[in-house]
Order: sequence, then structure tokens, then C-alpha cells
Amino acid sequence: MSNPVLEANNLQKAYHDGKLLTSVIKQVDFQLNAKEKLAIVGSSGSGKSTLLHLLAGLDTPSDGKVSLMGQNFSDLNEAKRGYLRNEHLGFVYQFHFLLPELTALENAMLPLRVRRTPAKVAEKEARFLLERVGLGHRLEHKPSELSGGERQRVAMARALITKPACILADEPTGNLDEHSAQQVFELMLELNQELETALLIVTHDLSLAARMDRQLYLRDGTLHEMAASN
Repeated sequence: MSNPVLEANNLQKAYHDGKLLTSVIKQVDFQLNAKEKLAIVGSSGSGKSTLLHLLAGLDTPSDGKVSLMGQNFSDLNEAKRGYLRNEHLGFVYQFHFLLPELTALENAMLPLRVRRTPAKVAEKEARFLLERVGLGHRLEHKPSELSGGERQRVAMARALITKPACILADEPTGNLDEHSAQQVFELMLELNQELETALLIVTHDLSLAARMDRQLYLRDGTLHEMAASN
């Protein structure tokens, strides 16, 4: 069995509001293996985004641990957590979060520039990926000049430019029309196979989830195996 890229053990998250304690994530055990495609499905308000933030080391669990490439986030300070994320994770969100003042090319280059990769090297990688996602003719366009689907393609290129072990996608097609959503999702599956990166998608869309290798359902703060036919 391959070593997990991302793993959670007895993961829990609760919030205090005065004397009231609300448990959002309850004793979650989870692992994502290299090259695997996994969907986590749940209704609105089920805690999907909270779980994703915990798995990405962006939020601190109340109990349990999350390990990325064998390193426990809780053992690292914020700077080392940031380095670990930049090294091994790519993110695609429902809202692209591109910087409006930068071109598509400059947005895609950002993760490598954060690493202090030389500009010429970062630009070469960004050009390659933007061409791969069908945007070779839109390199100098800013986000306001791109369609919703095009903006998500730029976000995908940005997520992949560091050659991460894992892509975390939070409702990546939720803000797109049906045609654009289908195109973006097909491209994500192609790139997952081509670049051999693990892919974790959090979604409420059962039809998208059914096309992944494995599906988990988040209900009442716990994860349950879900048949693909569902």
C-alpha cells in the first residue's frame, strides 16, 4: 500500500461560544494516497470547508493530528507550516482569488516567486501550464478580462506550478455555469492523471463526486464511505 500523501487521525474541531461548545468535526480518520482522486461530499453547513482547512494546516484542530507527506502540522511553527504547504499542496477554490492587478501569467507565477524562484524560470513554467490549460493566448489579460471558466483555469495553473503532491479543491466548479464547470472538471481529471498528483475535491455535486476513485460523505461531523453509484 502506498504511503499517504495526506492523513488525519482522530481529527476533531469544536468552537466555544460562551459556555456553548459546538463540535463541527468529530473523530475523523482519513488518508489520501499518491495519485488518488477523492471526493468529500456534504450538504451546505456540514463542515466541509472546516475539514479542508484542517487538512491544509490552515486551522488548528481541537484534538487529533494532520500529517502532510509524513510531517505533523502541529509539530511545526507557522513559517514551517507555510513552507510545507507551498512545497506539497496546491489550492483551487470556488472563487479563484486571483490578484486583480496581475496578469494571468503573473498570477500563475506567484507560488514560485514566493519560493524566490528566478523570474525567468517561474515565467517559463507558468507559460507552459497556461498553454496546457488552453490559455496561451490570454497570458497578458487580467482577471477582469477573463471569463469565469478562464479564471478558474488560471487558478489551476497557479495550483499546479509547484508540482505539488496534492491538490485541494473546494467547490472548484460551484461558481461556474454548467458548460464551464464540466470543462474545468474534465481538465482537472486530465491534469491529475498527467501530472500524477493526488486530488481531493470537496463538493456537494454527486455527479462530479461519482467520477472520483473514492467518495466520502461528511455527516454530523464524521466521514462515511459512500458508494460511487450514489
